Amino acid sequence: MAMPSPQALRHQFRDLLNRQTCYYTASTFDPMSARIAADLGFEVGILGGSVASLQVLAAPDLALITLSEFVEQATRIGRVARLPIIADADHGYGNALNVMRTVTELERAGLAALTIEDTVLPARFGQTPPELISLEEAVGKIEAALDARIDPAFAILARTNAGVLSVDDVVTRVQAYEAAGADGVCLVGIRDFKHLEAISSHLSIPLMLVAYDNPALADPTRLAANGVRVVVNGHAAYFAAIKATYDCLRDQRVAEAGDVEASELGASALSMRYSTLDENLEWARRYLAIDTP
Repeated sequence: MAMPSPQALRHQFRDLLNRQTCYYTASTFDPMSARIAADLGFEVGILGGSVASLQVLAAPDLALITLSEFVEQATRIGRVARLPIIADADHGYGNALNVMRTVTELERAGLAALTIEDTVLPARFGQTPPELISLEEAVGKIEAALDARIDPAFAILARTNAGVLSVDDVVTRVQAYEAAGADGVCLVGIRDFKHLEAISSHLSIPLMLVAYDNPALADPTRLAANGVRVVVNGHAAYFAAIKATYDCLRDQRVAEAGDVEASELGASALSMRYSTLDENLEWARRYLAIDTP
């Protein structure tokens, strides 16, 4: 069976955005997972930045992965993908000029879309909640992304964190991204349908939600009625793969060399252990913390 071209997959994603239906993404972190997702009938996949950092570097989601490393993994996935893949391109790996490079590379990788967020990355040490860049800089990034793309079917989605701003400020941001020409808006931090409706009512472009199994948003029909076309419910498949790998290797080691201390840690805890999250946080505290009077 002939492989669909990147252009065909991009038009497929555009058609998805234009339907009155809400779709859930498959977490596609390598070529095999992309093939499995397509075979199971998923309409769209996503390569998460946090998952790519774990898969490529065994490193936590602290903006440690480089653009070239992310693009290499995206290219491997794009080479075999039979469904549209969205790239979580973080902040575009720098300023607006870096965003242009990011768009060029990920478009060449064969993906269908990417998200560019307005978070300050790498995050300042101890920054809670996440800090956002100025609206002017964020709009500049979206405009730069649009200027950099070659295939107009390649979708540029502007991402913002709705959980750290007032509704009025979120609306101001997303309307500015729409006016700049973004093909859609990706929202993080939506609490419930009341929160969603207060924002979506001011937009006419498609929405993508990063929901992480939020039970208050578990109604795809109602999501679709509010303009949501794509929902990211996390990356359970990748964490399950980590757990399965641990269990398989542990059982093999027990069979070959005798008893090995069992771990009752779940998939998420195992990922934190083997990505050396505690060590990285200690380095951040040691080298990035700024003493204040």
